[in-house]
Amino acid sequence: MKYLIVGLGNIGPEYELTRHNVGFLTLDRLADKFGAEWKSGRLAFTSEFKHKGRSFHLIKPTTYMNLSGKAVNYWMKELNIPKENILVVVDDVALPFGKLRMRGKGSAAGHNGLKNIEALCGGQDYPRLRFGIGDDFPKGRQVDYVLGRWTQQEIDELPIFMDKAIDMTLSFATAGINMTMTQFND
Repeated sequence: MKYLIVGLGNIGPEYELTRHNVGFLTLDRLADKFGAEWKSGRLAFTSEFKHKGRSFHLIKPTTYMNLSGKAVNYWMKELNIPKENILVVVDDVALPFGKLRMRGKGSAAGHNGLKNIEALCGGQDYPRLRFGIGDDFPKGRQVDYVLGRWTQQEIDELPIFMDKAIDMTLSFATAGINMTMTQFND
């Protein structure tokens, strides 16, 4: 069984440690856990490893957030992976910092990366793992917050939540989405 795990984010050092890049950061930690190397591929950085008889193909799109669907669509077809075996790890301002919620489908909720995936991959029916980044910003300042750097307290706590996201990702592929949602969703 093959799985495509997509971490959403923006390439470039100016975005590296921003809240919007929590998908990239989580996949970096996942690859490190399994000693998997990143390489430059078409439309994305790619990595892969095997775990419990499953093949995990990781991508970090190099298309920038708002065109993430181009990379997801390409790698889904290139690797011949069905939509139900794709998991998109994405930041979410509607969830408190560190709260993680997996869903089998759903709306983009204003997230441009998810909107582009929906447009290019045929709808909202693909699994996603929403990673809460909180909404501690004044009205009209969402972009600055999302593209802003983590606070020191958030940086200190981030590994705990990324490790839980990794556990959820592995469970998604080995136990299935329903069991994972039951076990991990708050």
